[in-house]
Amino acid sequence: MMGLINLEHEHDFLNELTYFRCGAAVPFAGRYRLIDFALSNMTKSNMNEIAIFTRSKYRSLMDHLGSGADWDLDKRHGGLFILPPDWHDPTDISKGDLSHFHNNRDYFTRGKSNYVLISGSQFICNTTYDSLFEHHLSSGADVTLLTTTYDPLLPEHDICIKVGTDENGVVHSLTNDHKQPRVFSGIYVMRKSLLLELVDECIANYKSHFFLDGIKANLDRLHINAYEYDGYSGIVNSIDSYYRQNMALLESTNYQQLFPDGQRILTKIGNQTATKYTKTAEVSNSLIATGGVMEGTVENSVLFRNVHVGKGAFVKNCIIMQHCTIAPGAYLENVIMDKDVTISMDQVLIGAKEQPYIIAKRKIV
Repeated sequence: MMGLINLEHEHDFLNELTYFRCGAAVPFAGRYRLIDFALSNMTKSNMNEIAIFTRSKYRSLMDHLGSGADWDLDKRHGGLFILPPDWHDPTDISKGDLSHFHNNRDYFTRGKSNYVLISGSQFICNTTYDSLFEHHLSSGADVTLLTTTYDPLLPEHDICIKVGTDENGVVHSLTNDHKQPRVFSGIYVMRKSLLLELVDECIANYKSHFFLDGIKANLDRLHINAYEYDGYSGIVNSIDSYYRQNMALLESTNYQQLFPDGQRILTKIGNQTATKYTKTAEVSNSLIATGGVMEGTVENSVLFRNVHVGKGAFVKNCIIMQHCTIAPGAYLENVIMDKDVTISMDQVLIGAKEQPYIIAKRKIV
């Protein structure tokens, strides 16, 4: 298989956290970006040709991915392709993500693989796609969707496509039925030749969304199967879900399921020193990345690299991103701080768990 991470329809769903970056580049779980999970799962599945469709705010994403060396994708043949929009064809009538398929058709035609796996960046899991691919080949399906069942359904699942199947796993409905617990992950496999055929058909009919117009609309004539993923997973498509999924990893069971021994998620390597804990530091039930200085109290929080918590400061139920400084005496509870934020002495910031207080990048409070 060759891989495609399609970010076209993932808009600014994380409010202040996506003021300066696309959603795929948002930091997650203390040291990763959201895109690291999709990208790592592909590389662990021995996929050596991976493209990323992105439209806007992709500078941060490009800085994070670089040449793809951290994912072993800096190859002479194949490797990582970051494909921003290209509007130089005056005859192009394509719209939406179909314009990406149209303008980057050579990525597919030059690739040696006969199958394509398409993913977004909002489905968080740690797996390989070997079993999914084997299931696709053995079933003879035109398209195989990766699904997972959530019980109970959470608010982030409201906008997700729900999948109805028969006893053989054949998909008979793709709806937004809130009573259907089987959720489409946004990951699917299909033949490259079929993909290009459907792209041409959609463009000819002035469509704009490949999955909805090319696959969902052809449910009656395509053989579409579902493959159930039963490992640990989460969907991040809102501030509420972002906060919940980060906080869930403070439970050791969840953390060990997402990051089991021997199954790494790859990311951009940072060579910081170990975090320093002074005699006044009190840290409990938290994820603390490298390069920081802990002088105050930290409870139930996720701190990224190079965070400084001053003496007498109190941080509870917070997500603090890289290079933030929390001055002595400050009190933070239910707060999400983007990169390079400075909190002045004795400031008090309290949000609600249902609606955390968010501070945008490079602010001084």
